[in-house]
Amino acid sequence: MATPPFEAPHRLNPSGGCPHADNARLLALGAVAPVELPGGIEGMAVLGHDALREFLQHPEVAKDVRHFKALHEGRIAPGWPLLTFATVRGMTTADGADHRRLRSLVSRAFTPRRVDGLRPRVEELTDALLDGLAAADGVVDLRQRFALPLPMGVICELLGVDERFRDRLHRLSNQVVATDIGPEAALAANRELVAVLGETAMSRAAHPGDDLTSALIAARDEGGDRLGQEELIGTMVLLIVAGHETTLNLITNAVRALCAHRDQLALVRSGAASWADVVEEILRWDSPVSYFPFRYPVRDLDVDGTTIPAGTPVLAGYSAAGRDRAAHGPDADRFDVTRPARADAVRHLSLGHGAHYCLGAPLARLEATVALERLFARFPDLELALPEQDLPRHASFVGNSVRELPVRLSAPVPPGGTAG
Repeated sequence: MATPPFEAPHRLNPSGGCPHADNARLLALGAVAPVELPGGIEGMAVLGHDALREFLQHPEVAKDVRHFKALHEGRIAPGWPLLTFATVRGMTTADGADHRRLRSLVSRAFTPRRVDGLRPRVEELTDALLDGLAAADGVVDLRQRFALPLPMGVICELLGVDERFRDRLHRLSNQVVATDIGPEAALAANRELVAVLGETAMSRAAHPGDDLTSALIAARDEGGDRLGQEELIGTMVLLIVAGHETTLNLITNAVRALCAHRDQLALVRSGAASWADVVEEILRWDSPVSYFPFRYPVRDLDVDGTTIPAGTPVLAGYSAAGRDRAAHGPDADRFDVTRPARADAVRHLSLGHGAHYCLGAPLARLEATVALERLFARFPDLELALPEQDLPRHASFVGNSVRELPVRLSAPVPPGGTAG
């Protein structure tokens, strides 16, 4: 089997940074690339759209950590920054019947019908945050003041997490997805995150409510073997992290793109494209997740002419696949909100594919669509307060965004008014 002409594994920058230049260079060499993970651990990344689509649904690719060869050979140190992705007990690290069991317990909370029922609450939270922004003077950090509290508020309400924990949970979640964190800090963040969510679970067990945590506890208590305590906490960890980090980056990246491409914003305002089109194009063009860990071939596997050895930790290269010219055309690097309307458009993979497709996709789309539409209606002349290249990047090669989004809001349009 052929191997692309990589001179050496691509060393993923633990401090993050914009992935697109490296992605383009690697894609020019092939759809699959050897990568060096923190600690000198050998891995692979699947970058090409077609190759990634095939890999994500391949029957001989697993998620269970028992297939992680380097871990079982003792080459992964405690506090390794990506260890939580591999070892947390929940849907994202389960296969087969275990995956179906865990997913079924959560899926009822994220059906399109249930999510649509959340729309009034999402709109209410959005309007309250915009009211707070309207009272602000000068430059504000839109990520901290708007893009973060909206999805964090929604997922915490769904899980029944007390409001007093939300800032703490975001800080801990940020440390869990960071790839430049030291071992001691990583271990401390994981212990604290488990402790906070354990306290929430105890509270919900003592005082059940109409929330997902109470429903999961009821399933555990009624079914006995349906959900263990470790799986309960692991599921809560996954829902908190995935339930706000992805949407936070999605909203942040969309605002950045629209501020930099006023012609595209004008298309939306004219009705030539919808806010849903904006969300889909951002998911493709600047995916909120760049390299998502991990999958493991259960045998040596050929992917687009490259052999991935059994037990190799493989990253799903969502940000690269979104700009793969072989799939999205010669203008794949161009931000174009009319692209999703094309009859022949290839759907992006940024929310996954196959059995592990993101359960929260309908909710992320709802939150982002409502947030962007109402933000730009209220502040039509919103602009970045720093040049794009000066925005500090997220300290992770998993998440793809910036840490801060300083903006000038302009004079707000009163609620119910019209821009322009």
